Amino acid sequence: MSQNTQNLYEGMYIISAKLSDDARGKALEKIKSAITERGGEVVKIHDQGRKRLAYEINGHREGHYYVLYFNSKPASISELWKEYHLSEDLIRFVTLRTEKVLEKIEFKPLAEEN
Repeated sequence: MSQNTQNLYEGMYIISAKLSDDARGKALEKIKSAITERGGEVVKIHDQGRKRLAYEINGHREGHYYVLYFNSKPASISELWKEYHLSEDLIRFVTLRTEKVLEKIEFKPLAEEN
């Protein structure tokens, strides 16, 4: 596979819920600019809102979730991860290669136990 080929990726980012709206916007902009600075292109952003975490992470019980679809060279992903680890505002992130951009993201409600 050529290193110049761009793949489509899906990234989920959990940003600290303790940040103001302005600070959260700057944290998201920093993620987007890290992608574009490496020759990538952000295709779509889904703002999933503030949600409770399944378990506490470094003192955080809630986070603001974003799902980004972006094109990037495979070699850029490891560089992005290194930069993400330096961000104090980013609680967790995951990046997966995908085949298509979802226009709408919906979660099924959890089944209630009887």
